[in-house]
Amino acid sequence: MTLQLNCDLGESFGSWKMGLDEAVMPHIDQANIACGFHAGDPLVLEKP
Repeated sequence: MTLQLNCDLGESFGSWKMGLDEAVMPHIDQANIACGFHAGDPLVLEKP
């Protein structure tokens, strides 16, 4: 059996930093990236 890890990322908003997006990336297989409506803001979403 193979286990795939999925994570919600990009949910920070303005000065409210949520999660450790950069730190978790090496440890996950898939990511759900916030698209600005659910969470996140344009500045967060533009960050590489």
